[in-house]
Amino acid sequence: MSTCNSHTSTKTAPCPVNGKYYKQVKRKTILHQVTRPWARQLPEQAYYYCDDPQCDVVYFSEDASLINSNDMRTEKTVRSNTICFCFDISKDNLKDNKATCRDFVTEQTRQSACDCEIRNPSGKCCLKEFN
Repeated sequence: MSTCNSHTSTKTAPCPVNGKYYKQVKRKTILHQVTRPWARQLPEQAYYYCDDPQCDVVYFSEDASLINSNDMRTEKTVRSNTICFCFDISKDNLKDNKATCRDFVTEQTRQSACDCEIRNPSGKCCLKEFN
């Protein structure tokens, strides 16, 4: 049973650049992902995570504000091959260790040791990525 607390809304909106629909993400997630969050205007409103690697937009808001890939703290958080941001597990790690990695993340999630809401740019739990 998962105890991951990184629930996101099912509300979606279209990216103003590519027009595809994306799920809402919490403002708290963005504050931990962007550079210089103290110097940004991030009002309380709906924000969305665009995970399209061909689109420079990473987050957009209901007031049409955009946060681009160059606004992120590290390149790693921008559509990398990372599966689990809490424990730094990449797609490459899964090639020979999928069961071990999945079991580890599952156990850490049970123990509430994950922090998906702020470590994962999507704000979502990664457990479904192991299927």
